Amino acid sequence: MNNNLFLTTIFLFTFLQLFLCIHSKPLVPALYVFGDSLFDSGNNNLLPTVVKANYPPYGYNFFQQFTGRFTNGRTLPDFIAEFLGLPYPPPYLSIDGASITLSGLNYASSSCGILPETGSQFGKCLSLGEQIDLFQWTIESKLPNHFKSSEELYKYLAKSIFILTAGSNDYIQNYSEQKLSNKSQEYDPQSFAQLLIDAFSKHFERLYKLGARKIIVLEIAPLGCIPHYTRKYELVGKCHEETNQIVSYFNNKLHAMLTNLTSSLQGSTFILARINSLGHDSIINPSSYGFTDTSNPCCTSWGNGTSACIPWLSPCPNPNQHFFWDGYHITETANSVAASLCFNDHEFCSPLSIRELIQI
Repeated sequence: MNNNLFLTTIFLFTFLQLFLCIHSKPLVPALYVFGDSLFDSGNNNLLPTVVKANYPPYGYNFFQQFTGRFTNGRTLPDFIAEFLGLPYPPPYLSIDGASITLSGLNYASSSCGILPETGSQFGKCLSLGEQIDLFQWTIESKLPNHFKSSEELYKYLAKSIFILTAGSNDYIQNYSEQKLSNKSQEYDPQSFAQLLIDAFSKHFERLYKLGARKIIVLEIAPLGCIPHYTRKYELVGKCHEETNQIVSYFNNKLHAMLTNLTSSLQGSTFILARINSLGHDSIINPSSYGFTDTSNPCCTSWGNGTSACIPWLSPCPNPNQHFFWDGYHITETANSVAASLCFNDHEFCSPLSIRELIQI
């Protein structure tokens, strides 16, 4: 499939999904989002941290310009919300304490991770545990006022979709940064992956106890292929495969953990989004996905393209053909490809696509 045909197909599918959703009721009651800068839609704007995307060229292709999203346009959860017929879940910290939205909230916070200390060197961020604390506060103090009974609230949560990504920063800002952390001296790669998985599992058990039943979890992407790493090492091929190998220990354990949770937590369905293989294949075979550049960030970034966008500088003229937006994050087009696959393809989001998940 040539570049233009692939991009046209993605655009038409997204437009059709959005058109159908506008003219029909939402497919689920709500979408709740947890994670890091891949999903953050503005929470870090309201935290004392240097990790923010509240300036141009972030949001270059977004309807409201820069909002705190670490990309040029929509994030993966934004596209999922569109497909479900829901508004974009607003960042939790932007919500007036006296009001609450019943269509979902976004708790994701850039630079944070699974471990509570990850990202702390940059200022305050919301670790995954803190995000779940805020969700617990939401359902215990805010949501009950909108439901006639606890049973009605339970059904609302059970039918809602929860989507989560975490772990990347535990490697990028923690394990791999020997100047900032001694984790790589304390743990070999397999042991560190198990440390993360054990903590991750406890977080999922908490979400389940709070009422979450349909949970989509992203693998960690092939970090050895992002400019933050490819521009720091001499490469054999397009990626730093040693970094990819380290991340693979986590992803392999994640698959087994989600299968076990679905079996052990009655009524739950944990979905794995195979983002790692998609990202790697997109970078190695860009023309198959409509990309012409899968090596360089579209925006001019600090650190010779290894970090965030430099404020106010114009990005590349063709962001839709780039896979990477800055040294860490992908473009809206890459997010759209992943979201479309997760919604429709049960081999990418397995064992069920989102389209199938909402039917159970």
